[in-house]
Amino acid sequence: MTTQMIILNGGSSSGKSGIVRCLQAVLPDPWLVFGVDSLIDAMPARMQTSESDGGIEFAADGGVTVGADFRALEQAWAKGVVAMARAGARIIIDDVFLGGAAAQQRWQKLLDPGLNVLWAGVRCESEVAAGREIARGDRVRGMAASQADAVHEGVVYDVEVDTTHTESLACARVIAAHVN
Repeated sequence: MTTQMIILNGGSSSGKSGIVRCLQAVLPDPWLVFGVDSLIDAMPARMQTSESDGGIEFAADGGVTVGADFRALEQAWAKGVVAMARAGARIIIDDVFLGGAAAQQRWQKLLDPGLNVLWAGVRCESEVAAGREIARGDRVRGMAASQADAVHEGVVYDVEVDTTHTESLACARVIAAHVN
């Protein structure tokens, strides 16, 4: 069966975005990309402050807390993405499973048994991810280190790559080799 979705999970600054761009270049068919960062950017600014009980909050130490309003919008967004895959679009998801296995289960509940999904784990040693985080300058320090291992807890993958010492293109080729 033809792969219709690729879901990449990895911590902040693990290299998912670079891999996604490379996947779009190496895969023969056109693939659309949707990421959790774009979802957050699309939300009202007030949902990203400490005054919001239901949104998403980025703590000074890199911790991330999500509320019910965020989860409701995330669920609606994910349902829309899955509907596009059902309609024939090939979709790549760039996500951060803050809840580990529970986050994967939220996606699994939305996916039809007939929808072929490739689950890809993107790992990176926490020290390397933290260095990338500092170099980027657009992340709260501490997110990369706190998420490096936690996002993978209990998650089951079809393929895993490690960007600690491997370039995005090489990782993308490993993932692409698993796409039917």
